[in-house]
Amino acid sequence: MNLLALETSADFCSVAAARGDAVASRHVRAGRSQAEMVLGLVEEVLGEARLSLDDLEGIAYGAGPGSFTGLRIACGVTQGLALSRGVPVVGVGTLLALAEDASHEAPGDRFVACVDAHMGEVYHAAYARSRSGWDEISAPGIYKPQAVPAIPGEGWIGCGNGFTAYGGQVAARHDGRLSAVLAQLAPTARAVLKLAAPRFAAGEARDAADAVPVYLREKVALKTSER
Repeated sequence: MNLLALETSADFCSVAAARGDAVASRHVRAGRSQAEMVLGLVEEVLGEARLSLDDLEGIAYGAGPGSFTGLRIACGVTQGLALSRGVPVVGVGTLLALAEDASHEAPGDRFVACVDAHMGEVYHAAYARSRSGWDEISAPGIYKPQAVPAIPGEGWIGCGNGFTAYGGQVAARHDGRLSAVLAQLAPTARAVLKLAAPRFAAGEARDAADAVPVYLREKVALKTSER
């Protein structure tokens, strides 16, 4: 299928396009410039993949959790492009995409994704690769670093900047169960694309209006009294 994927849940603007098995991608540290960069990167990857917007059969996006602003950018651009072309969408969890990325960086089949959620909390999930894809061992949630869910067994690989921001506390919680930590990784559109492709093929895509973020947290800032 001819697919486009967007991922802006972290500090990166990440875009990928697939024309059959050929994939073009960009993954650029953007900070607060994602909204200004994303359409230019879309044009770049489509050009490299020898596709136009009219050739697309579906658009995938990083649904969250992650930066509130970043998630709204990915969902908004996905909705706009998909509605204008009449193509369906698939939302992919950002923590699962992070685990997918980590699986290409380190040998192993069990990954703990941990992302800094700010306000003294982390987004956390654990996944194990199986013959059918990925099994969710610990569902995505938001936790204090010292209270993330325990994981069974050993040989897990940690990934994500939650290990940088609160590495000691998260690692202590998983004491003896982590064999490596890839704290520098962030979710990529290439991983979102790979995870979304079989869902498009299986007919699981949704209408463009259903491209909505997964926040996990209800509010982005504390009141003065709560601080």
